[in-house]
This record gives sequence, C-alpha cells and structure tokens, in this order.
Amino acid sequence: MTQDATFEDGRETPLNLGAQDGDDLRVISALAQDAVFPITEMTWQPSRRRFALLVNRFRWEDSARTRHGAERVRSLLVVGDVLNVASQGIDRHDGDLVLSLLSVTFEPGEDGTGHVLLTLAGDGAIRLAVETLDVTLKDVTRPYLAPSRTTPKHPD
Repeated sequence: MTQDATFEDGRETPLNLGAQDGDDLRVISALAQDAVFPITEMTWQPSRRRFALLVNRFRWEDSARTRHGAERVRSLLVVGDVLNVASQGIDRHDGDLVLSLLSVTFEPGEDGTGHVLLTLAGDGAIRLAVETLDVTLKDVTRPYLAPSRTTPKHPD
C-alpha cells in the first residue's frame, strides 16, 4: 500500500518562487509576511526596470520550529517590469529605518498592467507600477535563529 507524501517528508530547501498571477502572488505574500529590512536594502533600478528588497524573512513554512526555534533567512524579493515607484508613510532619507512587510498584492490595470503594492507595518506602503506581474522570492542564505526567538503575532 502506498501513501501520499506529506509536508514533513520534504527536505528543507531554500525557496525560489515566482509569481505571474494573483494566486502565485498570494503564496509569496504569505511567505514574505513579517519580513524585516533596513531601508538601505531597498533598490530600484529604472534602467533594468527592477525593484528589489533584501529582507530577513520569517520561515513560515518551517514546521519544525517548535523543535529548534523560530528561524529567519535572508531572501531577495524582486519585482520585474517596474515602470514607476511611489511610497507613502516612510522617510526614505532615514538610513536607520527598519521596515516590516505585511503583504504583497496586485491591483490589475488594463492589458496585464497594474500595481504591485507592498504594505508595511505602521501605515507605510510602496506602490510599483508594472507592465506585467513578475515577482520572485529567493532565499540567499542559510536559515538562522531569529534574534527575537519568537514567532510574529498579529492581533485578531
């Protein structure tokens, strides 16, 4: 008799995910929720039409955290085909500012265009006008014990 594989059967491997539609983006948003990053790790490259964040991502997918503690991992969140970037509620000139990502959503426009919205804690937001939805999330370091040693919590 054979059984279906379970999540626990999988190896712990670095994430390398792409999103080209709303369903895919919801997965990336869930995995990137509560990622923290200094404002200095946010880059827009207009000539390459790319916006990138180097974040400290909480490992929500880690089912063994009760055994070894809460972990984070450095990850690149990259949005491609970016035409314009706008922000509100953050001081882009404060080099010591640390931001916390709450969600990544897509507001569709006409003919595949739209806006990728990065909602931040504290009423901040980054809005990226995009020609098409093209978002990647890739782990770039090994996981490390979260400095707080706790799982992020949100009020109900």
